Amino acid sequence: MNASTPSPAQNQASTATLYGGVTNRRVTVRDLAAAKQRDEKWSMLTAYDALTAGVFDEAGIPVLLVGDSAGNCHLGYETTVPVTMDQMVMLSAAVVRGTKRAMIVADLPFGSYQESPAQAMHNAARLMKDAGVGAVKLEGGERSARSIELLVEAGVPVMAHIGLTPQSVHALGGYPVQGRGDEAAHQLLRDAKAVQQAGAFSVVLEAVPAELAAQVTEQLAIPTVGIGGGPGTDAQVLVWTDMAGMTAGRVPKFVKQYADLRTVLGDAARAYAEDVRTGAFPAAEHSFR
Repeated sequence: MNASTPSPAQNQASTATLYGGVTNRRVTVRDLAAAKQRDEKWSMLTAYDALTAGVFDEAGIPVLLVGDSAGNCHLGYETTVPVTMDQMVMLSAAVVRGTKRAMIVADLPFGSYQESPAQAMHNAARLMKDAGVGAVKLEGGERSARSIELLVEAGVPVMAHIGLTPQSVHALGGYPVQGRGDEAAHQLLRDAKAVQQAGAFSVVLEAVPAELAAQVTEQLAIPTVGIGGGPGTDAQVLVWTDMAGMTAGRVPKFVKQYADLRTVLGDAARAYAEDVRTGAFPAAEHSFR
């Protein structure tokens, strides 16, 4: 077999769709690259525990992100900034244990990679060795290119994240849409090309005008993952508690809620409490003899 002849594994990656085609192993970066080549769009959801990760894995979601968004939707923080490496390792390991097929990507939290590429390598290794994830994600375009390059050279698959970067919430003064105006759009394009050049296997585009996100997608060879980036990206990601209607109050404009689990769980809890109060639970069938 010469260098130009695809191996059986390469043929499998290039012909099997992400939905149903890959069933006996984890989804890999090569599967995602092949999906872009055949214009197959794919979904990513966040996950933070074994139980819900298992549900999403069984549903066929090809990529699960253990996001530092856990800080907002599970740990009670106002932002993602307080999330620690120890927390990310614990949550990531649980998601890995709860799944069989999905690629598991874990966020490097704030303060775990900004100091130097060496710091990024140390903490990425923790997520891969101690938690067993298949890839890591970090925020930043040109400013993070050196860290991405070192990680990739060391064998760590990296998903980049540009546009709105939630770890920079204090510097940004909130969560504004990014890439509006010529200068900002040009910077986003430079950031996208910088992370691709550094070796990232994909890039998240958050809170970016749809036309710009589509333009970036057309210019990159690696898959783009939109969250508030419109329909022109190669993939989409949502925080699962937003997607399933668990989040209280307003959700971002880009969220579509596919269920109302907050109401379902609340109703179940109230029904349980009422049964306990009235003595209806536990009944004879719930008791040992």
